[in-house]
Amino acid sequence: MSYQKRNEEAVGEIGLFYNIDKTAVLQEARIFNDSHINARKCRLLLTKITYLLYTSEKFSVKEATDLFFNVIKLFQSKDTSLRQLMYLVIKELSGIAEDVIMVTQSLIKDIQSKQETVYRSNAIRALCLVTDPSMIQGIERILKACIIDKVPSVSSAALVSSYHLYDDAKDVVKRWANEVQEAVNQKSSSGSGFASAASSYFTSGHSSQSQAIISTSNIHQYHAIGLLYFIRQHDHMAVAKLVQTFSGTRQSSGFLSGGSSSNMLKNNSAICMLIRFSRKVLEDDRGSTRRIYDLLEGFLRHKSDMVNLEAARAICDISDISLKELKPAVSVLQLFLSSPKPTLRFAAIRTLNKLSIETPTAVSPCNLDIETLVTDQNRSIATFAITTLLKTGNESSVDRLMKQISGFMSDISDEFKVIVIDAIRSLCLKFPSKQVIMLAFLSSVLREEGGYNFKKSVVEAIFDMVKHIPECKETALSHLCEFIEDCEFTKLSVRVLYLLGQEGHKTKTPTKYIRYIYNRVILENSIIRAAAVSALAKFGVHCHDPSVKKSVHVLLTRCLDDVDDEVRDRAALYLASMNQESLTKKYLVDDATYALSTLERQLVDYISSHDNVKQFNLNSIPVISKAQEDEERRNIRTKELSATLLPSPKKKEGEKGAAGGDAAPSSAGKELSRYDQQALYAEQLSSVAEFSSFGALFKSSEPIELTEKETEYVIKCIKHTFVKHIVFQFICTNTLNDQLLENVHMLMQPEIEGLVQVAEVPADKLEYNVPNNIYVAFEQETSDELANVSFTNTLQFEVKDCDPTTGEADPEGYEDEYQVEDIEVTTSDYIRPMYIVNFAEQFEALADNEAVDTFALDRQKAPSLKDACSSIIHLLGMQALEASEHPENNNMHTLLLSGTFLDGSKVLCRCRMTFNATNGVAFELAVRSEDENLSQIVLSAIS
Repeated sequence: MSYQKRNEEAVGEIGLFYNIDKTAVLQEARIFNDSHINARKCRLLLTKITYLLYTSEKFSVKEATDLFFNVIKLFQSKDTSLRQLMYLVIKELSGIAEDVIMVTQSLIKDIQSKQETVYRSNAIRALCLVTDPSMIQGIERILKACIIDKVPSVSSAALVSSYHLYDDAKDVVKRWANEVQEAVNQKSSSGSGFASAASSYFTSGHSSQSQAIISTSNIHQYHAIGLLYFIRQHDHMAVAKLVQTFSGTRQSSGFLSGGSSSNMLKNNSAICMLIRFSRKVLEDDRGSTRRIYDLLEGFLRHKSDMVNLEAARAICDISDISLKELKPAVSVLQLFLSSPKPTLRFAAIRTLNKLSIETPTAVSPCNLDIETLVTDQNRSIATFAITTLLKTGNESSVDRLMKQISGFMSDISDEFKVIVIDAIRSLCLKFPSKQVIMLAFLSSVLREEGGYNFKKSVVEAIFDMVKHIPECKETALSHLCEFIEDCEFTKLSVRVLYLLGQEGHKTKTPTKYIRYIYNRVILENSIIRAAAVSALAKFGVHCHDPSVKKSVHVLLTRCLDDVDDEVRDRAALYLASMNQESLTKKYLVDDATYALSTLERQLVDYISSHDNVKQFNLNSIPVISKAQEDEERRNIRTKELSATLLPSPKKKEGEKGAAGGDAAPSSAGKELSRYDQQALYAEQLSSVAEFSSFGALFKSSEPIELTEKETEYVIKCIKHTFVKHIVFQFICTNTLNDQLLENVHMLMQPEIEGLVQVAEVPADKLEYNVPNNIYVAFEQETSDELANVSFTNTLQFEVKDCDPTTGEADPEGYEDEYQVEDIEVTTSDYIRPMYIVNFAEQFEALADNEAVDTFALDRQKAPSLKDACSSIIHLLGMQALEASEHPENNNMHTLLLSGTFLDGSKVLCRCRMTFNATNGVAFELAVRSEDENLSQIVLSAIS
C-alpha cells in the first residue's frame, strides 16, 4: 500500500470523488471477480462505493444486489484493510440488496477464526445487520460467545450490536443477561500492544493476517453495563442490585451499604454510567438517599476527573439535601474552577450555577474562585461565573460585580446577555439600595446594539424596578424616554409608552414626559402613534393641574388630523372622555378586562355552533384586572426562565401526560395561567360525548390530593362545575410495576340527597406510572337549591399480576377496591372570582339584598389577619379587591371580595375583622347580591 503525498493542486477544493459517476463505478466492480485481486484498486473502488452511498446516491435493488455479490468475492483476500472496507460496504448495501443472508456463513467463519484478526469485530457488526430479526436465534450462540470474548473490541462489537437487536428481538437479548454481566468482569487479554499491532496494520496487504489491536481502555465495560441496565430498566430491584454489584458495595438491610469506589469497573465512562444508575435508584426509592449519598461521596475521591464531576453533579441534584452534605461536592467543583482545562472549568461553573438557583448559600464559599473566572477567555465560562455571582453575592460585592460585567458584555452573544440581564433583574429586587448603580448599568446596555430579545429583557428589568422600587421610578422612566427616542422595535416602544401612561402622571413633574410622548406622535409609525395618544390621554385624565389638562387637550386635538384611522379614532374617543366623567370612568379609569383565553374559546364555540341565534352571553366570561393579568403572565415568564436555567426533570419511561393519558392538560409543557388552564379543561371535557350537552364550563377547581404520594395508587380530583351538572375528574396513577389494573371506575356515594349520578367514563386500564382519567358526572336534582354534599369514594378495579420487566400481564385477574379520601362540594364551587372597580359604589347599590353575621376563628386556624383573609377567600371562592388580601394593619382590617354566582348574579362581600393575640380573629361578614336568598346562601358557606 503506497502512501504518497497527494497532489493538492490536482485535487482542488471540491474533493477527490466529486465527479464520480455511479454507472462507471458499477462497471469497475468487475475487478472484484479477477482471479488475482489488486488490493489497492479494490480499496479505492470500495471507497468510491461508500462515498456514493453516503451522499444519498440512489441504487436500484438490482444494482445493489449485483454489487453486493461482487463485493463478497473479496472474502478470499487476506488484506486486512480491504476486508474492513468490504464489511463496511456490505452493511450499507444490506438494506437495499436482496438475498443478503447468503453471506452469513462467510461472516460466521470470520467471527470464529482462531487467529486474532483485526476484522472480527467488523464481521460481528455486519452479521447482526444482515440477519433477519426472526432468525436471531440461529446466531444466538455465536453472539453470546462474542460477548464474553477475551478481545475487548470483539466483546464491544457484540454488545453494541445487541443494543440494535433489542427492539426486534427483545426476548432473545434478555436471555443474554448472564453473559453481559460476565463481560463486565472480563479482563482484557494481553497482547503485543497498540504499537506493534498498528505497525502490522499499516504494512503491505499481501502479508499474513494482522493481529487485533488490543485496547486497554476497558470500553467493553461501558457497553456491557449500559446493555445490562437496558435489559433490567423496568425492574427497580434489579437496577438496585446492579448498582450494588458493580459499585463494590455489600448488602446491608436489603440495600447498599458502605463502599466508596469500584473494584470491578475500570473504565471511567462505565463508572459515570453507574453513577447515573444510582440516581435512578434514588428517584425510585427515596428511602435509599443516605446509602446512595455515601456511594456518591466515595466516588468524589476517584482518580478520574470525569468520575469526580459526575458524582458531584449527582449529589447536587439530590432534593432536600443539607448544606453539610453538599459541602464535599462543592469542594470538588471548587478545585475544578482553577483547572487549566477549559472543559473542567466550564462543567464545574455550570453545575455551581444550577445549584445557586436553589441553594445560593452552598455556593457562596466558592465566590473568590468564581470571581477569577469573570475574566476567563472562554466567554461561556465568564457568563456562568457572572450569573452565579449575581445569585450568591452579598450587597457589598454588587459594585465590584457591576464593573466586571460592564467589561465583557460587548464580547458575548445576545443569548448570554439575556441570561446576565435576568440575573441582574433578580439582584435588583434582592438589594433595592443598589438600584442606582444597577439602573445606570441597564440604561447603558440599553443604548448598545442588540437584538429584540436582549432589549426586551433589559426593558422588563427596568419595568420591575419601576414597580417594586419606588425610589428609582422617575430615573427609570427618564431612561426609558431616552430609549424610545431611538428604538427600532415597535413592540418595545408601545410597551414603554403604556408604562409612561400608567406611571408618568404619578410623578412630581409629569410634564417632562409629555414632550417625549408627543414626539412619538410626530415621528413614528401609526402603531406607535396610537399608543402615544393613549398615553397622553392618561395624563389628561389623571393629572389635577388644569394647565396640564389644557395642554393635553390641545395635543389630542392636533391628532384628529392624523392620516391613520385608529390614531384619529383614539384621539376623538379620549377628547370626548375627558369632557364627560361617565365616559372617563368607563374607558380610562376602569382597569377591568376579560380573561382573553376564555373569551376567545367561547367566541369560537359560539360562532361554530348552529345555535347562535341567541345573543352571546358576555357575563359567562371571567372579569379580571389588568394588573392581575400582567402578574399571571409575569409569574409564567419567571417559571419559564427557571426552566431554561434548570433542566426539566425527565419523565420516566412510559409516563405520559393526561387525556388519553394526560394528567392535567398543558400546552407543550408550558406554564399556563389559571384562565388558560380552565380553557384547556373545557376543551378536554367537550371532547367527551357524555358531557357535550352540559353547556359551558363555569369553573374548575384546583387538583385535590385524595391519597398520599407514597401510596400504591396516587389519585387527584378536579371538580368541574356546569350550570346544572358537576363533573368529577379523577387522575389516577398506578405506582406498582407488578400490577395492571383494568376496568377501573370510581364508586361515589353522596351522604345526602341533592345530586344524581348521570354519567361515568371509567379508565380501561392503569399501567405502571401512566396516568389515566376517570370521569363521574352528577346532575342537580332541583335548580332552585344547589347541593352542598360530601362524597365517599371507592376505587374499584380488576387486578392482573404482570412481569415488571416486560409489562406482560396474566390473562386471569381478580376484583379489588381501594378506599380514598372524601370529596366535598361546597358553596365555593358555585362561585367564580370576578374583578370589579368602584367596589364601594357597587356595594352600596346592592344594599337592599344584604345578609350580615359575625364569626370567629381561633388562633390555631388563623394566627394572623393574613391567614384569616386566605381562609375566607378559600371558603367563599371569590376575588379579593384593592389588594385587601394583604392586611397593612396587624390588629384591624377590611377584606373586600367579589364574585359571580352560578346563575350569573353578582356577589359582593365586605369582611371587617379584628385580631386578638388571645382569642384569634373575630369578623363581621356582610354579603350583598342581586337576590337576598343568594346572599344568605353565600353567608352560610362560612357557618
